[in-house]
Amino acid sequence: MKISGIPRAGSRAARLVAPLIALTCIVLPFGPASAQETSPEVVTEVVVPPPAPPTSVAAIDAPNDAGHALLVTWQASPDDANADVLAGYRVLRSQGGSPFEEVGVAAPGQDSFRDRVPENAVRYDYKVVSFGPGGVGESGTAGAEARFQWFDKTRVSSFVIMLIVCGAIVFNILRAQAGQKMYIRKIAGMDAVTEAVGRATEMGQPVLYVAGIQDMDNVQTVAGLTILGSISKLIAEYETSLVMPCSRSLVMSTARETVKESYLSAGRPDAYREDGIYYVTDEQFGFVAHVDGLMVRKKPATCFYLGAFFAESLILAETGNSIGAIQVAGTAMPTQLPFFVAACDYTLIGEELFAASAYLSQDEKMLGSLKGQDFGKGVAMVSIFVGGILTTIEGLTGWPVITMLNDKIHWLWSGG
Repeated sequence: MKISGIPRAGSRAARLVAPLIALTCIVLPFGPASAQETSPEVVTEVVVPPPAPPTSVAAIDAPNDAGHALLVTWQASPDDANADVLAGYRVLRSQGGSPFEEVGVAAPGQDSFRDRVPENAVRYDYKVVSFGPGGVGESGTAGAEARFQWFDKTRVSSFVIMLIVCGAIVFNILRAQAGQKMYIRKIAGMDAVTEAVGRATEMGQPVLYVAGIQDMDNVQTVAGLTILGSISKLIAEYETSLVMPCSRSLVMSTARETVKESYLSAGRPDAYREDGIYYVTDEQFGFVAHVDGLMVRKKPATCFYLGAFFAESLILAETGNSIGAIQVAGTAMPTQLPFFVAACDYTLIGEELFAASAYLSQDEKMLGSLKGQDFGKGVAMVSIFVGGILTTIEGLTGWPVITMLNDKIHWLWSGG
C-alpha cells in the first residue's frame, strides 16, 4: 500500500552509493602504476679480473750488430686474445739492482722487444708486465749483456759480391801490369782532345776548362779534375794557355796542384801560370755570368765542361756555341745531358765521364779497375736475365729445383 509524501529508503541509498563507486573505479587503476614507477632500479657491477702474466721471459744479446742492443722475448699471456682483459705488455729494465723502469710497451700479440742499452758488457735485468682494466700481471726476471759481433751474418751475400768484383779488379790490374792489351771502347770526345787543343794553339786563343759547380765531395768533380790532368799535360806540350774559373775554393787549390804536376811531367814548369786558375764565387748564376763574360771577351778556341752541372749547362753551352768554339762536355746529370748534346760538339754521357781519365792516361791500375767494374756489371746483368727466366719457369711449372735456384739468385743480390 503506497503512502503519499514519504520516499522509499532503497532509492535514496542507491543515489548516494553510485558516485562513490564511480570515483573508486577512476582512482584505483592509478595507485599500483604510481608505486611501480618509484621502485629503485637494480644495477649489476661487472668485475674485470687482472690479466695473467706472460711466461718464459728471456733476454739475449741481439745478434749481428755492434752491441748496445738486447732482445727480450716472452710467451704471451693466456689472456692475450681477450681485449677486455689485456691491453698490452710493459717491458721494465733494471741495472745493478736498481728499481725497474719502463723502457717500452708492446701490443697484444707481440712476444719480443728490442731494447737499446747504454753500455756493452753490462748486465741488464728485465721483466714483462701484462696490464689491462683489471690490473697487472708481473712475470719473472731475466738478464743478459750486450756485446758486439765481428761479422754481420745477414750481409754474407754482400761480402760475396764484394769478393767477386774486387777479385775481378785485382785480376785485371795484374793483367794490365803484365803487358796484356786492355780493350776499351773508343770515346769520341776524348779522341777529339788533341784536335781541340791543337786548334786553340793554331788560333793563339786560350783553352777554357770548367769542372762543374760542385765541391770536391762530388765524384763528378773528382772525375773532371782527373781528366784535367791529362788535358793540361797536352796543353803544356802545345804551349797553349789555360783559363779555369772555379766556383769552389777547394776545387781551385786541387786544380792548381793537378795542373802544376802535369806541367812538370811535360817538362814545362816555366810555362805554368797559377793565376790562370782562380776562384770566382760559390753563387751559381754569379759564377755563370762571370764565365759567360769571359767567353765573350777572350773568345777561347776550345771549351771543356766536365763535372757536375745544373741549370747553367745550357747557358754555358749556348755562349760557347755563339763564339764558334769547339766544345767538349761531360756530366752524369741526366737532366742536363740533352742541352750539352744539342749545343756541344762532343758529349761524354754518364759513365763515360768516369772512364775518360783511364782512357786518356792508359794507366794500368785505372784500366784494371775499369775492366773489373765492367765485369761486375756484366755479372749483375746476367743474373737479372737468368732470374727473369727462372721466375717465369717457376710460375709455369712450380718445379722445386727452379725455385731453389731462383732463391739463390735473390739471396745473392738482396743483401742477405
